[in-house]
Amino acid sequence: MTEPTFAGLVSRWYERNARDLPWRHPDVSPWAILVSEVMLQQTPVVRVLPAWQAWLARWPTPAALAQDSPAEAIRMWGRLGYPRRALRLRECAVAVVDRHGGQVPDQLEQLLALPGVGTYTARAVAAFAYGQRHPVVDTNVRRVVCRAIAGEPDAGPATRPADLVATEELLPVEPAAAALASAAFMELGAMVCTARSPRCGVCPVETSCAWRASGQVAPDGPTRRPQRYAGTDRQVRGLLLGVLREATGPVPHQRLDQVWSDDVQRARALSGLVTDGLVEPVGETAFRLVGDGPPAPVPT
Repeated sequence: MTEPTFAGLVSRWYERNARDLPWRHPDVSPWAILVSEVMLQQTPVVRVLPAWQAWLARWPTPAALAQDSPAEAIRMWGRLGYPRRALRLRECAVAVVDRHGGQVPDQLEQLLALPGVGTYTARAVAAFAYGQRHPVVDTNVRRVVCRAIAGEPDAGPATRPADLVATEELLPVEPAAAALASAAFMELGAMVCTARSPRCGVCPVETSCAWRASGQVAPDGPTRRPQRYAGTDRQVRGLLLGVLREATGPVPHQRLDQVWSDDVQRARALSGLVTDGLVEPVGETAFRLVGDGPPAPVPT
């Protein structure tokens, strides 16, 4: 009897243990999968679930979002963090309507050409929405492959071309099986082969894991720590956006001044929001979410 492959073992484990997430259901649309992949970037599943459901209830198709304003996309994004993703999703929806008749394309090159869609997201949509064979490599997948195959404890800070090659070599030839394996690798990294407390005793590839065989040597150098949030410009930006999201019109500068006591930091955060295209000035005394009303007057 042929020994099961690495992908086969992990896929079998996934079929028994995968979380029941709505974007994994067989009847979900490619657009819904695209939205989930963008929302899940640097954001936990528990926070994404309600936002994803609300987003698709309001905009079930790219055309629906493309017809709405950038301001409404920012409002619906709420407190998911990294709100430029909301603008990129809307730009992506407009491009899907203009270039592809409102249907998310199924070709990798076309997906990569969409605004805000990078290497990971394009391959994830091609694999999970269309059942194609592509290496879908996020932090979790890189960690699984690095540990189990290369015997290294840490895959480093960024995805490299070598990571795509190493992952693709593990995928089954048949596209549907490869897409399943891609999802399985991600789930294994998220739920079992975690960065800080791997659960090796329940891992389906424990006996063949090169890192396990090496004695689970710890990574060299300091451990990466979660980024601090309290007191940072990110927090101030979030507070400013919160006021602007809840407003029904332009917000006077004096109201925004109440958000944060440090004048220099508050001004820097507000300027960053304008530079990022999330907020626009209205005259010299007020601000609003971009596109939230008629065109803002041009300063003279």
